[in-house]
Amino acid sequence: MPSPGSRLKSAMKAGPVLLPGVFGPLVAKMAERLGFSACYLSGGALSAFTGVPDIGLITLTEFVNEARRLTAATTLPVISDADTGFGEALNVERTIREFEAAGVAGIHLEDQMMPKRCGHLSGKSLVEPDTMAAKIRAAVAARTDKDFLIIARTDARGVNGFDDAADRAKRYLDAGADAIFPEALENAAEFERFAKAVKCPLLANMTEFGKSELFDAKTLGDMGYNLILFPLTAFRSAMKAAEETLKDVLKHGTQKASVPRMQTRQELYDLLGYTGYEARDRAYFGGKVN
Repeated sequence: MPSPGSRLKSAMKAGPVLLPGVFGPLVAKMAERLGFSACYLSGGALSAFTGVPDIGLITLTEFVNEARRLTAATTLPVISDADTGFGEALNVERTIREFEAAGVAGIHLEDQMMPKRCGHLSGKSLVEPDTMAAKIRAAVAARTDKDFLIIARTDARGVNGFDDAADRAKRYLDAGADAIFPEALENAAEFERFAKAVKCPLLANMTEFGKSELFDAKTLGDMGYNLILFPLTAFRSAMKAAEETLKDVLKHGTQKASVPRMQTRQELYDLLGYTGYEARDRAYFGGKVN
């Protein structure tokens, strides 16, 4: 079977790949069943689900453990956030080896200094371009699968401006990055201008409540973007639904009004493949498999 990176690159040839953030194995299964061709492990979602802000508190081990759970649950290629690489260039070597061993299709590294910030917040600081380029060279050297995708994210737009973001992107490509993730571009003109200035596979982040205008995949594809990221879309929707349901239980002492909005028991069991487990269990004890 082709490697996850190879399958992701094949999907990219067919048009922009939509990358829904999946905040658990069951959501990854859902994305696959619905017809997505890849999915994404968000550091923001993983941090929030753990109960901490996205400022670099989640460790490499926690990221890789979650990545491994996702790749075990779905055949979809998974791209993972890898923050700043969890250290300097030599640390990045281990980061790549761990993620590749976990079965992901690729990762993105960002050029922020620690403590890092959400890409759409102020107060960020950047490492020198040479430092980031060294991390990218280490990442390229460490991978064993040439199709393992190394995406360089630059947060320079919100710190030093558009021109620095484009300049850094070119330096990161020269260091060996396979694709560029320009964080926090603000409008159509900037997305178009960046795509014209930086000729390579590009990732667009369509996160809600940020600095970027929300465009559909066709618009971004026409601009030249190959990967379209929805990092916290499902997570935010699920959290809002959970909040409304808990409010209803607290107010009325019952969940009856919320039941029509819930996934049914049968829908959950279908997603889990529950009947297949039962059938195999019977077969192991000599029973008939339906």
